Amino acid sequence: MQSWGRQEGLLAAISLLLLAWEEVCTIEVPLDPRIQQDLKQPPTIIKQSLKDYIVDPRDNIIIECEAKGNPVPTFMWRRNGKFFNVGKDPRVTMRKRSGTLEISFRNGGRPEDYEGEYQCFASNNFGTALSNKMLLRVSKSPLWPKEVLEPVVINEGAPLVLACNPPPGLPPPNTFWMNSAMLPISQDERVSMGLNGDLYFSNVLAKDAATDYSCNARFLFTHTIQQKNPFTLKVLTKEPYNDTSSFSSVNHTDSYSGRSVPETTPTFLTPTGTTSSKMVLRGEQMLLECIAAGVPTPRIHWFKKGGELPTQKVKTENYNKTLRIMSVSEEDSGEYVCRANNKIGSISHSISVQVKAAPYWLEKPQNLILAPDENGRLVCRANGNPKPSIQWLVNGEPIESAVQNPSRQVVDDTIIFRAVQTGSSAVYQCNASNEHGYLLANAFVNILGEDMAPRMLGPKNQLIKVIENNRTFLDCPYFGSPMPELFKNGQGSSLDGGQYRVYLNGTLEIKRARTEDQGTYTCVASNILGRVDNQVRLEVKEPTRIVRAPEHLTVTRGSLAQFDCRVKYDVSLPITVTWTKDDKPLSISWRLKKDEDSLTIPNVLESDEGTYTCTVSTELDEDSASARLTVLDRPEPPRDLELSDPSERSVRLTWIHGNDNNSPITGKFEENRFQPGRWQNLSSYPGDLNSVVLQLSPYVNYQFRVIAINAIGPSRPSRPSPRYQTSGAPPDVVPRGLKGEGTKTNNMEISWEPLLDMEKNGPNLRYIVSWRQKDMSQDWKNVTTTLARHVIHNAGTYKPYEIKVLALNDFGPGPESSIVIGYSAEGREYGLLLHYLVALPSDITKSSLLKGLRVNKEVKTKGFNASGLQPSGILTDLIPYSNYKMYMKIVNRRYEGPPSNTVEFQTKEGVPGVPKFFRIKRWRTDTIHLEWEKPEEPNGILIGYTLKYQTVNGSQVGHIQMENFPPNVTQFTLRLPDRSTHYKFFLSARTQVGAGEVYAEDSPHFANEGKNASKNIHMSGFCFLLCCTGVNKPKVMCIFTISPFAHLSFSLCVFVIVQIAYSKDQVDIATQGWFIGLMCAVALLVLILLIVCFIKRSRGGKYPVRDKKDLPLDAVDQKDQDGSFDYRSDEDNKPLQGSQTSLDGNVKESDDSLVDYGDGGNGQFNEDGSFIGQYTVKKDKEETEGNESSEATSPVNAIYSLA
Repeated sequence: MQSWGRQEGLLAAISLLLLAWEEVCTIEVPLDPRIQQDLKQPPTIIKQSLKDYIVDPRDNIIIECEAKGNPVPTFMWRRNGKFFNVGKDPRVTMRKRSGTLEISFRNGGRPEDYEGEYQCFASNNFGTALSNKMLLRVSKSPLWPKEVLEPVVINEGAPLVLACNPPPGLPPPNTFWMNSAMLPISQDERVSMGLNGDLYFSNVLAKDAATDYSCNARFLFTHTIQQKNPFTLKVLTKEPYNDTSSFSSVNHTDSYSGRSVPETTPTFLTPTGTTSSKMVLRGEQMLLECIAAGVPTPRIHWFKKGGELPTQKVKTENYNKTLRIMSVSEEDSGEYVCRANNKIGSISHSISVQVKAAPYWLEKPQNLILAPDENGRLVCRANGNPKPSIQWLVNGEPIESAVQNPSRQVVDDTIIFRAVQTGSSAVYQCNASNEHGYLLANAFVNILGEDMAPRMLGPKNQLIKVIENNRTFLDCPYFGSPMPELFKNGQGSSLDGGQYRVYLNGTLEIKRARTEDQGTYTCVASNILGRVDNQVRLEVKEPTRIVRAPEHLTVTRGSLAQFDCRVKYDVSLPITVTWTKDDKPLSISWRLKKDEDSLTIPNVLESDEGTYTCTVSTELDEDSASARLTVLDRPEPPRDLELSDPSERSVRLTWIHGNDNNSPITGKFEENRFQPGRWQNLSSYPGDLNSVVLQLSPYVNYQFRVIAINAIGPSRPSRPSPRYQTSGAPPDVVPRGLKGEGTKTNNMEISWEPLLDMEKNGPNLRYIVSWRQKDMSQDWKNVTTTLARHVIHNAGTYKPYEIKVLALNDFGPGPESSIVIGYSAEGREYGLLLHYLVALPSDITKSSLLKGLRVNKEVKTKGFNASGLQPSGILTDLIPYSNYKMYMKIVNRRYEGPPSNTVEFQTKEGVPGVPKFFRIKRWRTDTIHLEWEKPEEPNGILIGYTLKYQTVNGSQVGHIQMENFPPNVTQFTLRLPDRSTHYKFFLSARTQVGAGEVYAEDSPHFANEGKNASKNIHMSGFCFLLCCTGVNKPKVMCIFTISPFAHLSFSLCVFVIVQIAYSKDQVDIATQGWFIGLMCAVALLVLILLIVCFIKRSRGGKYPVRDKKDLPLDAVDQKDQDGSFDYRSDEDNKPLQGSQTSLDGNVKESDDSLVDYGDGGNGQFNEDGSFIGQYTVKKDKEETEGNESSEATSPVNAIYSLA
């Protein structure tokens, strides 16, 4: 019990001690060459040869051993555990400042004499480091032993193994089989080489007989190939072998067919028996092999009992006969089963795999640098199978026999150092070994002396940039011996604490950089030998962010797609915006447009679909955002159309869907073609179907196409299917549209619609027409015809007949139609029969009840159906407040009866139409002038006008104000409260019935009309210069002339418009002398032209009258709405009045004849004798319209339809 208590106390003490050392941090020596040069260190092995070192006997032997240390280490070698005196052997030299050995054989000697185990020792004043033990062996490539090989005689179908047995080389050679032509022996499932180099035949065939089966060994180091004497193979067969069989596959039972080779169950050639075992080391590759014999050739399959094969590192080779597992681990232990089977039977073999392990590191000891009185530890942890043993050495000697060190304590795989002192530096070795190998590691413990002042290792005045709210590190690497103390503000106080943390290596961590953290930081290091400082400047930057990220887009092919990528960043940092597509750099070609905030893809293609990522980066940070572009397009056409399940009137059509191009297919329809070059729609189906039964017509040669449809549109048609001919049948349908009617006196034409091509159902289509007079007890008469009509002569006048028809073809007659009643031709005395649709036109004339308003007398015709005892009808679209006359005629299909008596009636008063025009003028800044004209269609007696108006300011409107005017008032002036007020006006006329249609207009803006447009100026007889200017607006100068001859029917205008953009330092062009002179010259030319015209007029020349149809004159104002004038001459298109003769010599009637004004022609008068021709209409129209054409046709010929 006491011993147990002491052990428990010791374990607790060790645990506490190890826990205490967990807090120890060793000193890291910088790689700065200046530090490395001045710092004293024990030696460290940096290069050595392999443990198993095989050399080529033709070359010199080089055994490497390189080490570093301060002072430079010296080297010593041991061979086979004994000191190797390099200086005594003239063939052996050691390189300067290195321990590498070179053994030369120029002057003789055998490389084999230097085989053995070598180990290198590197030493200086602070310790000794050891290399691995290197086993040096010389490569060997022995010759094949001479042997006489007897011919191998074997029966066809029996298994065979040709042994290779290559000579043992170092390293072992690679083997392969060849024939005398230096061609490889063909290998397959039946014939293959095993891992040991033997050639295995699962079964021998007659074609395997040969005299040159030769095994070859390739030695890698010597690059030589050794060849074994060839085997002669004789195959005993029961039947002669035909060489042509060599072209058949040897892997199939056809190789044995017809050759009387007995079939056998599988047996294993290797490994033998039912079970075997294999050991493999961890990290190596494992090769398991099973080769079976049998007829037919067995196939091999691999399994693992109680688990699955590790598929990621398992590979089958040699036609599944070899199982290779790379980098074996302990989990690969277990039982593997190979199974061979053919159609006769199967056999299995179980291989038990055990994974062992040479030692491998769990924690390798690391160099330890300590200051005096510091603590530390070395840890050496390794594992293996079996578990390795740990041995510590110090400077190459077992630690048990080394000089005792009171600050050192060994606890199993750990050495603990406490309060180390100067002078106790040494190199420690850890050796972990088991039966499968060993590991050797060197780790020195270096105790620093007081011999190095502090040094700053980083750059001076370094600038560090950091993104706001990010963590940053300010590095201040330093070194010294003894280790200096570190301060961060130069005043002896540290910044450690809060969001600051100072590491032992001199790094200052700022956990979350803020704007106020920006500035200069000072790092100070000092020890007893001196003091040194350095400064680091910190700048805090705004983060880079994408504030408007691209969004997912779904667009149609050919349209435009745009991805936004708006960024907010620190302006002091250069920014880079890059776009990628599907994580690959996007090439900005001529078709793509990239600007600062977006990426635009015009005319989107299918290849543009993908994920687009916008990445914004600076030197400090970056941000990215992605969006998906989905391109919609019409679907791809279906493909691979197939026809199946044919029947008399149906067939099944099957196809494969095409790509829907991101828009689900909503439907499909089939097309069929039975006429060359012409496709017709057959039927439609849901989009998820790919096989349908099509109902077809008989005796049609079909060909089908399928078209897919999605939301974008239809696809291109598929490729046509094979043609399909349906069998014939009698017609299924009755001819449609059967009727009988007379076309001439005493006849009746029987007609019907011919059957469509799809309805014929067979060849030689014809019709049987039957008829008989109704109620006469006659037999049916019939005739067969290929036409779609038949005429019966001598049928009487308007006699009823029963008629019927059927269609037939070469396959038989179709169904007979129902009986239809037809009539022979009508006579004049039978026109009143109510069985016919009798048109009753209403011949109507009208005149307005309003005094002074004249309308054309036009005839309107409307037909009524004469059905019932008292036929009646309704006339619509009559003009209100007008007088009408009408009469009726009775007609039949061919004749028209006399007119009835005339009836007069009046229509009631209605609401008026819209005013003829409504003009708003603004000549002054404070008033608006309104003018209008009475409606063209008053539809009654006007009692006045109603004007409503309201102010409009953008989308805001004011209260509606209203003014009423008597019928004789057609103008109104409104005073504006200010020049910027804008109004909306609504004008309507009124009768006793109510207000008519509203005419709405907006008031003009004075800034557009009053300042920049010319006023309407009516002047004649001279050239007028008008200068229109606005405040800070372009200047327009117009020069125009107005004809001084009032009796001329045309006006001529020449105008020039010049626009000048003003600036403060520009000269007004209108005040320049050259410009005024130019304008005067133009005016002078116009004046000369007018004088020439006047002289021509004086001499009797005539001017063409403007055609009132093509070019109406506006008696009020010829100015367009934009303020420009339009003067047009018809001299090139119209002949002079009375001056042109037709080709036949007759004088052409003047365009100015009195026919247009009512004198002559076909003018008519009212019953009271008043003239109602064109003159009345033209005069009225000119009084009210002025600029509209008033020509009308004669009332005798005019048709005014009321229908």
